[in-house]
Amino acid sequence: MTARAGVAMTVEAAFTDLVERVEPRLRVALVSRYGPERGREAAAEALAWAWEHRDKMDRLRNPVAYLYRVGQSKTRPRLRPRPWVDPPRREPPWVEPALPSALAGLPLRQRMAVVLVHAYGWTQAEAAAVMGIRAGTVKTHLDRGLARLRADLEVDADA
Repeated sequence: MTARAGVAMTVEAAFTDLVERVEPRLRVALVSRYGPERGREAAAEALAWAWEHRDKMDRLRNPVAYLYRVGQSKTRPRLRPRPWVDPPRREPPWVEPALPSALAGLPLRQRMAVVLVHAYGWTQAEAAAVMGIRAGTVKTHLDRGLARLRADLEVDADA
């Protein structure tokens, strides 16, 4: 093996490690914002950007938050054709039938806070880092979002 091949393997291994650490959280954040199809596309675009700029990635304090912003930018609607990819069919978990429309009715930041914290188990600090706001603000959005969901779904908080 040549020295150059060893360096290439090290770069690839480092990037693979980065993807394993960052991709699940990045995908969850973008899917919670844009929905399954567009969110996964945004995550893929952000990771492609990360590969092209891998020399910058090791200097980032919070690569998930940075790549979240890249994904937002890369997924803006453009006038270019996209190949149709049929998502795999899976049996969805049971949820309250009115929950999706109630979530869709929440303001964006309330919806993101509720989905990231309660559906994906993120801490308020982790959600705050991705959303670009303080953890206390995430708590406010979370409290208001849950109160509105309870009212819309007619659920008693004490039950």
